[in-house]
Amino acid sequence: MEQVLFTIGVNHRTAAVALRERIAYGDAEIAAALERLRAAIPAVAEAALISTCNRLEVIGLSASRNAPTAEIIQFIARDRQVPPESFAALCYHFEARAAVRHLFRVGASLDSMVVGEPQILGQLKLAYAQAVAARSAGPVLHRAFHRAFGAAKLVRKATLIGHGAVSVSSAAVALASRIFDSLEDKTVMLLGAGQMAELAARHLRRAGVKSMLITSRSFEHAVALARTLDGTAVPFDGYKPYLKLADVVIGSLAVSRPVLDAAECQTIVRERHYRPMFLIDLGVPRNFDERINLIANLYLYDIDDLGAVAEKSLEQREREAQKAEEIIELETDTFMRWLEGLDLVPAIKEIRSSIEQIRCDELTRHQGWLAALDREERERIESLTRGLANKLLHRVLSALRSPAVGSADQLRAADLARRLLCNQAIGREALEDGSLIDDDETV
Repeated sequence: MEQVLFTIGVNHRTAAVALRERIAYGDAEIAAALERLRAAIPAVAEAALISTCNRLEVIGLSASRNAPTAEIIQFIARDRQVPPESFAALCYHFEARAAVRHLFRVGASLDSMVVGEPQILGQLKLAYAQAVAARSAGPVLHRAFHRAFGAAKLVRKATLIGHGAVSVSSAAVALASRIFDSLEDKTVMLLGAGQMAELAARHLRRAGVKSMLITSRSFEHAVALARTLDGTAVPFDGYKPYLKLADVVIGSLAVSRPVLDAAECQTIVRERHYRPMFLIDLGVPRNFDERINLIANLYLYDIDDLGAVAEKSLEQREREAQKAEEIIELETDTFMRWLEGLDLVPAIKEIRSSIEQIRCDELTRHQGWLAALDREERERIESLTRGLANKLLHRVLSALRSPAVGSADQLRAADLARRLLCNQAIGREALEDGSLIDDDETV
């Protein structure tokens, strides 16, 4: 192709978050940034911009065989007011098949920090929508993104890559879902307002939990977190009577010894009429007495237990990722055949037009006796000649588009067919003297 698909960017593997946040774009900024990018670099025929917490990538189609890597790095540096030398060496650069494969891997969450996480597909769809809004996505990017979405869907359907919990907080939700049929009518209580407890609480909230109690040694912190999570703050010096209301208790207090022992839990479980209670201990040292696990209907998991659940799920995802990679390779092959076939489009249009012109010319040449036929007979002959033309065209196009034929051979064959069909006089002369046939070709 005279044009090349490319990807230029950084991600969580190549650049630290301190740099990624400096060059990131907000959702509302991307459409305007794409307009500036194309105005600044005319060599970019099509472009999309993916900006998430883990990556910044420009996916585009260059107007020549060379991707404008240096120009794009300079543009990002100017646009984000960051010295180019601070990130140029950290950028990766893919072209042609490698760029397509990378896009498909990103969409299938094979290039994510956590393999199999579902958020990236939504972020990719947003990036595509923003490129469409900026009118910077043309035929190639339209096709590339839609094939990326299709490949991601196929990976999700054919593998278990998205199954299982792969973080401590998601493992907590997965275990809670095993203990309770539904989380929507359950109450969660947070002991401590630390980051890990907040993350676990957010996961539980997304899983359907509606009622949440928060306590902390700093009541102001508890109030602030309760406002964020739409929960209720409880004073720290009087939180224990509320424990009987909680179906899930998350402990993340900085303590030297457990704040909740087995004897207290025996009383709580009786007050709850022996309804199940799930305790998640995120503290180090631990917040809850390990003997709590011996009490019926009480389920205690500490941070090591949750880590083991997450690690097991991660190992399963890694195995499934191998299957996903095979799917991505096949989908990349399919897209590349389509992309390489774009070079055939002008020749195919000319061949189709020439075959139709030959058909019309022949009908015109015989119009004298055709005029003597009735309307139904003329329509039959019209249908017959059109069918013959379509069959001939189908055979030519099937041969040109065959996966067994390399792109270079396709172009040579298309040019030969075009030259033979588009100028019948030249075609007859060429076939007679063999001037269109190389030594290693047959017609």
